[in-house]
Amino acid sequence: MAIIEARALTKEFRQHRRFPGFFGAVRTLLTREYVVRRAVKEVSFTIDQGEAVGYVGPNGAGKSTTVKMLTGILVPTSGEAKVMGRLPHRSRRENARRIGVVFGQRSQLWWDLPVIDSFDLHRYVYNIPADRYRSNLAECDELLRMRDFIDFPVRQLSLGQRMRAELALALLHDPDILFLDEPTIGLDVTAKDRIREFLKLINRERRVTIILASHDLKDIEEICPRILVINRGTIVYDGEVTALKEELGTQSTIVVDFAHDPGEIQLAGADLVLDEGVRKHYRFDRSAISAVELLASLAERHPVRDVSFQETTIEDVIRKIYGASGQEMAEVEELDTWSRGRAVTR
Repeated sequence: MAIIEARALTKEFRQHRRFPGFFGAVRTLLTREYVVRRAVKEVSFTIDQGEAVGYVGPNGAGKSTTVKMLTGILVPTSGEAKVMGRLPHRSRRENARRIGVVFGQRSQLWWDLPVIDSFDLHRYVYNIPADRYRSNLAECDELLRMRDFIDFPVRQLSLGQRMRAELALALLHDPDILFLDEPTIGLDVTAKDRIREFLKLINRERRVTIILASHDLKDIEEICPRILVINRGTIVYDGEVTALKEELGTQSTIVVDFAHDPGEIQLAGADLVLDEGVRKHYRFDRSAISAVELLASLAERHPVRDVSFQETTIEDVIRKIYGASGQEMAEVEELDTWSRGRAVTR
């Protein structure tokens, strides 16, 4: 059953036009000219209950704008978004009770209060029954290991500790949907692994629907079976991560260490992409030739000391998607910041 529906969802921002130079500054103060920019362009998709979906795109692609429309923070210019059958911007109170939100660069915790006090305030705001609150808090404490810092003021926490507390806060009221925007930004490897395992667990055990917008594609690979790719406000791919890699990720690299430098060696069915003397890197298409055939061809002529493989990464696959769509990756200033931009009304 679809729990989230987006139909031709569009968001435009109107920005006051600025002119360069001194006289331009005066003109800027006096003029009422605006520039209209479209951050999201007729985006359509559905997400079923219990799915974990990655939302991927470069800066300025429209990820955060879409998430903010689905959470009711922004009003669509045109099109429609429904979350659990409701229009988020018209049913903000009801919508907020059923969703959890974690923005990596925006905190919901009270900066000068101990973490546990923020949790208690959250309990009263959402009117969480006492027994359910204690049960959820105990579960989050066990899985996220917050015991060592739960009584500390938020301003004294490390980034990894704060993000664990943010996740716990977002889940205390038993939301059906969890929106995540860059939840692992700036974290070290250990902290990222802990958060990824936690998210996979709540998706599997609690059937919480997860929408994860992230630049860290390892987050997407580990947590989300399905991926939505957006560029310049338009969806360019919607499907399974495994199918995407199988379709566009047939290229592999084999790294061969020879006993001694044999010079430049060309192999049928493979391209020499890097020559480091005794170590050579060959790229080949797995659908055309197998690694066993390549190794056999090499070993017949030259003594091989060691071999390793480098599979195509999800980053490589995403780049191919942009190339196939005929678009360059957007790397522009975000339009959907919290303080900039005004919705265009019609």
